[in-house]
Amino acid sequence: MGIPPLLKTRLSRRFAILRQTIGGVLAAVLLSGALLPQAAAVEVATLYTVEVPFDREADDPRKDAYKRALAAVLLRVSGSGLSSDSAAVRELFPDPASYVMQFRPGADESLWVSFDGQAIERTLRNAGQTVWGAERPLTLVWLAVDWGRGSREIIGADDPDRTEGLSRSIDLNRRLRDRILEVAEQRGLPLVFPLLDTIDLQNATFSDIWGGFDERIIAASDRYDVNSILIGRIRPSSSRREEWSYYFSGEERSWNGPAESIVGRVADLLTAEFAVGGNAPIESVALHVSGIVSVEAYGSLQNLLNGVSLIESSVITEVAGDRVSYRVEVRGGADRLSRALRFNGLIEQESAALPGEAPPAAVLEFFYGP
Repeated sequence: MGIPPLLKTRLSRRFAILRQTIGGVLAAVLLSGALLPQAAAVEVATLYTVEVPFDREADDPRKDAYKRALAAVLLRVSGSGLSSDSAAVRELFPDPASYVMQFRPGADESLWVSFDGQAIERTLRNAGQTVWGAERPLTLVWLAVDWGRGSREIIGADDPDRTEGLSRSIDLNRRLRDRILEVAEQRGLPLVFPLLDTIDLQNATFSDIWGGFDERIIAASDRYDVNSILIGRIRPSSSRREEWSYYFSGEERSWNGPAESIVGRVADLLTAEFAVGGNAPIESVALHVSGIVSVEAYGSLQNLLNGVSLIESSVITEVAGDRVSYRVEVRGGADRLSRALRFNGLIEQESAALPGEAPPAAVLEFFYGP
């Protein structure tokens, strides 16, 4: 992907001023370590915390609750393949209680359980199972629903002011939204609905979603700073199949099915994209990032790299002008790291090579453009 001309012009002016001094500034920063980290990804803080039913009539209610809670956590962390294989789970985690850090009674005969996430990840990796870390892409859902009898709605993040005429549709919308959010929580998938404020209603209409004018919906999504977009069209009162479009990493996918299963498909796709097997080889990669023209830019880049779960370790090997070079130890190799960095907003460039030679596979060139 090329750099827009306007961005090139701005950067060239900044480079002219900063190129002579940025190396020294960054060197001083490296020595002092005085940087304030900035958020680089959506972190699922409750990945290893779950609330499950507590059956007081069972032979060992707490033990049964721990098993259910662990299965729920493994679904978020390792995907549906392992969590649904009870024999494999028993072999890996013969004593789920040994991973429990806290527990307490929940609402309506339930038990709240918090597990030791690092210990669970260590067990999974040692067994060669996949692990999806806490930093995850944020998905925005635009969902148009035709309830029949002239009631057509876009599901928003909150309910509108209730009136007698809108009471029924508000309740139906809320139940549908809650079901979707519940499945997303079960999969550890960060998911939001649009605000449907004045700005949204000017940029996207029910007809835009229903008619498949997805380019307008994608443009209206810019303000939300999300990583993927899910667009749905549902008519519950008819035999029409529910239609969905999903946009992620420059690709479009079309699906049919109920909302809950579609959210599961999104989670499965992202798990396959970002989860890394414990038996994946660790590869040494030379990473060069240009466009680092300020201490703030360096801090943002450093925090971004710290948030990439594929990276086992990284060392700065050179700072020259606006370019920072790293030696990075990556689980899964250069290709996985390249996809992860593109996901985090860096712009990939061609690796430098001598004329007639192909660039080495373990060298990555990126441009930082906030």
